[in-house]
Amino acid sequence: MVPRPTLSPTALLESPLVKDRDAGSMQRQLYERLQRAILDGSLAPGSRLPGSRALAEALAISRNTVTATYEHLAAEGYVQPDRQGTRVTHLSSLALQKKKRVRKTAGTPATAQRLAQIKPGAPRAETDAALRPGVPALSHFPLAAWRRALDRAIRGAGSASLGYGDPLGEPALRAAIARHLSMARGVRCAPHQVVIAEGAQEAISLCVRLLSNPGDIGWVEDPGYRGVKAAMHAGDMRVVPVRVDAEGLCASDADWLRHPPRLIYTTPSHQYPVGAVLSIARRLDLIAQARQHGAWIIEDDYDSEFRHTGEPIGAMQGLVEDAPVLYVGTFSKTMFPSLRLGFLVLPEELAPGVQAPLEEMLRGGHRFEQLAMADFIESGQFTRHLGRMRRLYRGRQQALRLALHKHLKVPHEIEGGYCGLHLTVRLPAHFDDRQIAADALRRGMAPSALSGFAMQPLATDNGLVLGYGNTPTELFEPLVKRLSLLVRASQRS
Repeated sequence: MVPRPTLSPTALLESPLVKDRDAGSMQRQLYERLQRAILDGSLAPGSRLPGSRALAEALAISRNTVTATYEHLAAEGYVQPDRQGTRVTHLSSLALQKKKRVRKTAGTPATAQRLAQIKPGAPRAETDAALRPGVPALSHFPLAAWRRALDRAIRGAGSASLGYGDPLGEPALRAAIARHLSMARGVRCAPHQVVIAEGAQEAISLCVRLLSNPGDIGWVEDPGYRGVKAAMHAGDMRVVPVRVDAEGLCASDADWLRHPPRLIYTTPSHQYPVGAVLSIARRLDLIAQARQHGAWIIEDDYDSEFRHTGEPIGAMQGLVEDAPVLYVGTFSKTMFPSLRLGFLVLPEELAPGVQAPLEEMLRGGHRFEQLAMADFIESGQFTRHLGRMRRLYRGRQQALRLALHKHLKVPHEIEGGYCGLHLTVRLPAHFDDRQIAADALRRGMAPSALSGFAMQPLATDNGLVLGYGNTPTELFEPLVKRLSLLVRASQRS
């Protein structure tokens, strides 16, 4: 038998081990160098490592350090001890060669094909950037009241609530949401139909995972919310854009014939981003057609708690009994975004069949926040907070409209704004809305380009979506003056 080579201790070191806190412990340094030598082939498979005593003397370190390092390497499978000492394990040369080859290749590692369909939006702005859509007035949130609700939740629940909890959400919060939606939004539901999610985006993703198969068709509003397109693409659905007009989603008979959907996403009470309200005739027709074609409607009621004129627009889900509607809501706009609490209301006929899968798919969590949110609702704090915010946002949207009327010195049309936290300004096609948005971002403003919300943009899908929730009233005039200069500078030749 040919004896296997034993490595000289000095060959293990490119430089001496150093006594430096930033460099790590002696054991960590020795481990990393041996690991690297094995992976890059400097220590060939079958090579014998020096004895622990010899290596410790050569490196002027403790023998215990060497022994512990060898044991760590053996536990991970890099080396194998036997009666003759410690030798390097035979590792997959193919895996190591592939690793080297990838490093030399400039191409992108292969990912799931569906990811190519998820298009990135504009660069993300800071939460406090002026005119950013969808951000509430965080400085006006009643933190003291919320802290007290959290304290009560922690004291009342104790250590028992440190576990996962009910996968579908805390029963107290599900019951509180069901009562609130029944009174405030006209939603027909019982607590067992409510599922707590990490925001509206997860609730929408749950709808896709529960109700669609790869290749199914999903309708989305065009222009519309980008997140739902990402959720459907991630579910391997075929996404079909359906145009939006002054009465909301405008689905024709031809659309139903050519592209019969499995899922239909809509924001009927305040279309995002143009602000249209889906008319009652279209709501009823959409429900009837969905029933006839075996489709499900996802109603995203993301910010309609903030209605600024007249009575609130009721939810489509409660229009008729047993509507094929999954109702999605979120506390990101009514409370604050980092709370990451949303909810999904399942149709009564659907709830029993998906409960077991949901319990396997979800794990619960955020229990103290959920219990605090239930307390916030049941104590009346939530309703009082909504009332204060409605008054604040009503004044801010009026101030923004006035500033646009006075200082936006180009032809434009204002749409929406009578609900929620944003309004939309349509501009003539010869102004480049994406350039305006990019230039504004560099100047501390974060309006969104309207064309960026459309899958198949038309010339009319040109303009800016302006948030007023997070921007103080006194800033609108100087901001719009600055924005007006950027709009005029963006004019296409």
